[in-house]
Amino acid sequence: MTTRSIPAVLILFSVSCWPLAVTADPQTHRQAVNKLFELTDMQQKIAESVDNVLAMQLGQNPALRDHQERVRAWLEKTIGWEGLKDDVTDMYLKTFTEQELVEMNAFYGSPTGRKLIRQLPELVQQRNRLAMQRMQDNIAELQQTIEEQSAQP
Repeated sequence: MTTRSIPAVLILFSVSCWPLAVTADPQTHRQAVNKLFELTDMQQKIAESVDNVLAMQLGQNPALRDHQERVRAWLEKTIGWEGLKDDVTDMYLKTFTEQELVEMNAFYGSPTGRKLIRQLPELVQQRNRLAMQRMQDNIAELQQTIEEQSAQP
């Protein structure tokens, strides 16, 4: 073997072994996803979502009030934690490497990450209220633009 071919062989060997080096252990990868779900209160957030959907459905269709428990049970089965956990876990496994999950877990486990988890729902509500207020404050501008366009031949 010539000295020129040694680097080529080393590169070929490195490239062929690379996928083995970066392949995550499926068990620890899944554990990292579960840890993220725990740190981000995923189960609680999904339960709150089920409650919100139920309240919305009951508000839109008062006749469902007589069947509230059945509707809740169906929602729990369909979009509740047990109904979604495996699919959501698979989504995270496909989207994030184990290392990325470890890094996210380190952040969400930190005091700053914990604060973000606690404060984010309120910040989202504040942002939504701000957006609605801005739209209401500026609706005349939209109406004027629509009127001007409608007046054009």
